[in-house]
Amino acid sequence: MLHQSLINPRNIAVIGGSDNLRSPGGKVLKNLIDQKFKGEIYVVNLKNDIIQGLKSYRNASDLPDVDLAIFAVAARYCKEAVQILAMEKNTRGFIILSAGFSEDSKKGAEMEKEIVKIVDSVGGSLIGPNCIGIFNQHHTSVFTSPIPRIEPKGCEFISGSGATAVFTIESGIKIGLTFSSVFSVGNSAQTGVEEVLKHLDETFDPKSSSRIKLLYIEQINKPVMFLKHASSLIKKGCKIAAIKSGASDAGSRAASSHTGALASPDLVVRALFKKAGIIYCSGREELVTVASIFLHKQLRGKNIAIITHAGGPAVMLTDSLSKGGLNIPPLSGPLSNELLSHLLPGSSVSNPIDFLATGSAEHLSIIIDYCENKFDEIDGMVVVFGSPGLFNVDSVYEVLHEKMKVCKKPIYPVLPSVINAESEIKHFIAHGRGFFPDEVVFGDALTQVYVTQKKIGAEKAAISIDKSKIRAIIDKAPNGYLKPDQVNELLDAMGIPRVNEAISTSLKEAVQIANEIGYPVVMKVVGPVHKTDVGGVVLNVKNADQVQSEYNKLIKIKDCIGILIQSMETGTELFAGAKNEGKFGHMVLCGIGGIFIEILKDFSYNLVPVNKKAAIDMIRKLKSYGIIKGTRGLEPVNEDLFADIVVRVSLLVMTAPEIFELDLNPLLGKSDKVVAADARIRIERAAIK
Repeated sequence: MLHQSLINPRNIAVIGGSDNLRSPGGKVLKNLIDQKFKGEIYVVNLKNDIIQGLKSYRNASDLPDVDLAIFAVAARYCKEAVQILAMEKNTRGFIILSAGFSEDSKKGAEMEKEIVKIVDSVGGSLIGPNCIGIFNQHHTSVFTSPIPRIEPKGCEFISGSGATAVFTIESGIKIGLTFSSVFSVGNSAQTGVEEVLKHLDETFDPKSSSRIKLLYIEQINKPVMFLKHASSLIKKGCKIAAIKSGASDAGSRAASSHTGALASPDLVVRALFKKAGIIYCSGREELVTVASIFLHKQLRGKNIAIITHAGGPAVMLTDSLSKGGLNIPPLSGPLSNELLSHLLPGSSVSNPIDFLATGSAEHLSIIIDYCENKFDEIDGMVVVFGSPGLFNVDSVYEVLHEKMKVCKKPIYPVLPSVINAESEIKHFIAHGRGFFPDEVVFGDALTQVYVTQKKIGAEKAAISIDKSKIRAIIDKAPNGYLKPDQVNELLDAMGIPRVNEAISTSLKEAVQIANEIGYPVVMKVVGPVHKTDVGGVVLNVKNADQVQSEYNKLIKIKDCIGILIQSMETGTELFAGAKNEGKFGHMVLCGIGGIFIEILKDFSYNLVPVNKKAAIDMIRKLKSYGIIKGTRGLEPVNEDLFADIVVRVSLLVMTAPEIFELDLNPLLGKSDKVVAADARIRIERAAIK
């Protein structure tokens, strides 16, 4: 938990405060004064006795006791002042605005560590260095502007970037967002996004705390802490949206397995957000749009009524919502005819409900009442209403405001006329309302909010595996890919069915094995990682003569150490796998398998643990789910058995975290069974250190 002196200080000292309002020291001091900080404000300035009307001290050692110190001096002067304040002035809150630390040089990084050591020694809390500061309901210790309207139930925003914090606040203000607090963590020397999230969780009060949390993250250093407290906040009724930058494929590691090739930093972050129930946003506009949606009443179903006086925006919004999985159901029958009778000739109520450019506030009121009280199939309303600049639309926006107060269904106001209706929109915001200027940005954000899966229960999977046998195999295995017999032992210990198979190291043995298994058989080269790439797989071998012919070809492939003979099973080719993602734990993936896995890139993913419900959800989110269900005469796959294997993969990597990569590809799925036809498991003990 962050120290109270940082959150609600009785007094604040600005080290490096000045009269220059273009400097951080001058501006942070002015913000504290202008926003009427209730406690004492002290200033340290080497040259002047009075700064912005306040008494100035020449040295930190001259100050009285200080709760919170804000540093706006060169990096090289910070450590000494921190030492004095921490040891002599009982200071426990520290905000270092100054740059020139770990982001700059090794020397700066060393200074940063020394300052953290001092702050830690007295149990204090440090924000920064290299940040814009923090603000909340108690103090505005930032050197930037604008300062938004600060309200207890406004958004709480944690940002790893000061500039992004400022620009996000600006984006939020213009659409009516308010803020409860903003934490700019800068270098996160002691306190990062995870620690602030932990503080918000541990101090959450259901009566007074904000339920909207926004995050801009450049690094997740403590994913376990992050997941724990994000999940806890969401369980308490909070809603969280986040941007994670620096998660492009360019940063992904080269990997030898299919799973490794599919996994990327972006997927790991998305998986972490998904497990917690966080909305993943790609930029500031999406982030503030999602935040504004959070502030509206919750959408309980997927049927939307679009109410408009402008055809084009309604069409684009319809496309956006439909593409994202929401419905715009047609309205017909006696009730729709009844509504139409109240509107101007030429209006349409089929949905979108178009009441024409000449429609009035009264018409809008009637339409909303029908959607709220009579059209039971409607779960929420979007009102698109702008202005051509010919007349004032205050009365329309007043109706919107009043209906949003009393209606149980959410009403989302899309108000595109940010210039023509600027004064009316300002009046609407003054009521405490937010709005959406762009119908497509809104539509995309609403679908993202609606379809984001809430955290699936973390209950233990009701499936058992032979953990002692698994550990015995793993403990003896060296780093690298396991031998086929070891892989088979693990599959058996996991309870995963596999095809009948054996390895031959001679032509005579190959024929004998094939005869025992029964024709047709599959022959695969043992040794090369990607068998198909080297021509190392032969299907539908029908007799002993063909076994001999194919054996002589396969055994000549580079790195071949034997030939695997398998029964020729058929079925839909599936895939399940796992990849160690360091501090994030293992990510489990599943999808359509065979050679198409990396071409189609149709797969679902989740961080462990994965229970049966989560596994089924992963399967049903595949674009190719229609193939699994069975289509155009194809035999369906037993979805329950496929999900069972996904859960067993999760249990395996939790039992044996030394497994760096695991591929079950292909799994062959039918209506009555799913069996493993090939598997690859790589051990890397350094990955768990």
